[in-house]
Amino acid sequence: MSQKRISLVDLDERTVIRRNAEIDHERAIAIYDLLEENYFAPVDGGAGPYRLRLSVADSRLNIAIISEPDAVETNIVLPLMSFRRVVRDYFLICESYYSAIKNATLSQIEAIDMGRRGLHNEGATMLQETLAEMVEIDHNTARRLFTIICVLHIRG
Repeated sequence: MSQKRISLVDLDERTVIRRNAEIDHERAIAIYDLLEENYFAPVDGGAGPYRLRLSVADSRLNIAIISEPDAVETNIVLPLMSFRRVVRDYFLICESYYSAIKNATLSQIEAIDMGRRGLHNEGATMLQETLAEMVEIDHNTARRLFTIICVLHIRG
């Protein structure tokens, strides 16, 4: 198994608000999917695998990257405001998708789903580019991390 991977994601419960069981479930699924398959290689980090500790403060996502073998910690701060538009648009299209499932035609559902996937890819690419100088991640890892960012935005 590759050492260039995330092995654990810990949410700082003091700063990441628990909202309700449904949102907590979505958060758990997003983390599970990320841990199942990912590629994560900090540019200046110690040897992997890596634990991530995520916290939110002042509209910023704080990512503490801890290398497991030598406990070297690197911190990254991402302004969540830069993701605001794509997250908002993603939520809007997800709402349309779930509404469409109830009464739209298959072709309408597929069209909305293509838009949903496109926005998810846009958010993932944006995250990949934002992290590029600090951490190398593949597109699937960026998609899964973007999902976690989306879940952290849920007001519930």
